[in-house]
Amino acid sequence: MQDPGSERQNEFFRNKNICVHSRAVKAYVLRIDPGASEAFGGLLSAAGGSSGCCISFGRLGDLLRLISALPSLNRSSLPFGEGLFHFYPQDASKRRNKRSTHRRQQLQKDNRVKDVFEQEGFSRQKRGYRNIDDIEVNMSDPLFTKQWYLINTGQADGTPGLDLNVAEAWQLGYTGKGVTIAIMDDGIDYLHPDLASNYNADASYDFSSNDPFPFPRYTDDWFNSHGTRCAGEVSAAANNNICGVGVAYSSKVAGIRMLDQPFMTDVIEASSISHMPQLIDIYSASWGPTDDGKTVDGPRELTLQAMADGVNKGRGGKGSIYVWASGDGGSYDDCNCDGYASSMWTISINSAINDGRTALYDESCSSTLASTFSNGRKRNPEAGVATTDLYGNCTLRHSGTSAAAPEAAGVFALALEANPNLTWRDMQHLSVLTSKRNQLHDEVHQWRRNGVGLEFNHLFGYGVLDAGGMVKMAKDWKTVPERFHCVAGSIQESHKIQSGRKLVLAINTEACQGKDNFVRYLEHVQAVVTVNASRRGDLNINMTSPMGTKSILLSRRPRDDDAKVGFDKWPFMTTHTWGEDPRGTWLLEVGFQGKEPQHGVLKEWTLMLHGTQSAPYIDQIVRDYKSKLAMSKKEELEEELDEAVERSLNSLLSKTN
Repeated sequence: MQDPGSERQNEFFRNKNICVHSRAVKAYVLRIDPGASEAFGGLLSAAGGSSGCCISFGRLGDLLRLISALPSLNRSSLPFGEGLFHFYPQDASKRRNKRSTHRRQQLQKDNRVKDVFEQEGFSRQKRGYRNIDDIEVNMSDPLFTKQWYLINTGQADGTPGLDLNVAEAWQLGYTGKGVTIAIMDDGIDYLHPDLASNYNADASYDFSSNDPFPFPRYTDDWFNSHGTRCAGEVSAAANNNICGVGVAYSSKVAGIRMLDQPFMTDVIEASSISHMPQLIDIYSASWGPTDDGKTVDGPRELTLQAMADGVNKGRGGKGSIYVWASGDGGSYDDCNCDGYASSMWTISINSAINDGRTALYDESCSSTLASTFSNGRKRNPEAGVATTDLYGNCTLRHSGTSAAAPEAAGVFALALEANPNLTWRDMQHLSVLTSKRNQLHDEVHQWRRNGVGLEFNHLFGYGVLDAGGMVKMAKDWKTVPERFHCVAGSIQESHKIQSGRKLVLAINTEACQGKDNFVRYLEHVQAVVTVNASRRGDLNINMTSPMGTKSILLSRRPRDDDAKVGFDKWPFMTTHTWGEDPRGTWLLEVGFQGKEPQHGVLKEWTLMLHGTQSAPYIDQIVRDYKSKLAMSKKEELEEELDEAVERSLNSLLSKTN
């Protein structure tokens, strides 16, 4: 029922810049803020302290008469309820007064007041921000406070909060229990007091000497300390007053000694990568072809077969997880010329320093999936990676992407404890979805978004690993759908390349739609290229997806003078199109960068797509509706709906015809 005189009263409110709708309003509510209480005299001074007051009137006329008697106040209507007004003085007082129970009782007795509701103050906290002082992690290990990559409070002139967020994972109870990580390297000092309790002898072997004792060979310069340092990053014990703490300090570590012999062989590599695949969960490799900016090399036939067997048969069919350091060749090299780091079967890890910049030795490439931390620019002696060293010692000087890969292996161990059923592909999906841009930055390579909105960087991949975010998502994770492989098209004719003119080739594909191996949602994309040039190092190759994402497949390598070998069926790989629809036109751009004129011939480009037919995230549980998973799931649902509508329309049209 409309209150009498409502038009006149509404006119009054319009003149006072207050808008109300009086129709069918059962109660009129006046909210009094603490700072406005004195302006209402004795009747309305009930609000005080940190609380406000809401007064509900049965009739608009009662509220009107009260308002007309008020002194000059700022006032506005509140849009979320009829008859609800916000009053506040022009010079609101910030002082705190005690609440008056007596005056509140007076209000309740007034026949014009229907209800009085106390407005109690409560707390809300920003999400995505951590107060470093609130992180309660107490460790007795003397180097723990210097392990800034675990918990960064600004040590060594670093940026607070720029770390692996292991504290959150630890506080949730995940420390790597039940997970074994193998360090494939020059051996580990398994007698070290910070490693001995976590050493897994049954999963260890020395392929350099063919015995079960992978202890490092002694040298005067401690050259063979590499593996021991990597092992400490992953599995150094906690709260034992020795050195620091491993990322997954309850995990087991195995030593696979395979780098300490005059020459590497395919058999040694293959044997190491396939050693004990039912006991070992994660293999960490901080090595590869020479990072001299002129080498193009990768795994040989036996090693490729061992990797394939590992991802298909390891861990009871869930797949061995291979973690690879992306390389230390810096701006002179490109990790897509490293067949280990650019393999689909490995998780390639780059590094950042403690202020978010790239290390000077970091290589960039489109196959890098994520990043962790190392040192490479800071002169501060504590800016390196603190870990175990040979013969029971500790060090603050571990560095390189050699340090980055074991940190990633430790984060993956935490995720495997949270969900032992994760497959090797699940781990890659989790890396994409939970890695964070955080405060990583580079002067040359900017952050971009791919066709489905996932943010990536040519140096950092999808960002820095977030241990807390990964274990929380891993707990609820459902194994991604089956993976398919599609040869989307191939160009076999020779095409000349000249300086000053880019060669642009196109492949239009339906991604094997209508066949058993149809790929709808991308994971990895390979461009298999055969090309020769008068100077291989000046070649630059880019590939653009149908959704507009450009991947730099090959950057200029100024130290590479090769004019004979070129690239022979070399599989350049990109992860930057993750989640995209591959159907449409792919473009390959090939040109030269450099001062001197060059020429070459591209003889082959074959496009290979790897991914799923069904949406990988549509059945996943979303806990954070601002996460990349939530965004990706929403994108998939919309696409599935669009395609279902299109199929229905096509079906109807075919029936009418």
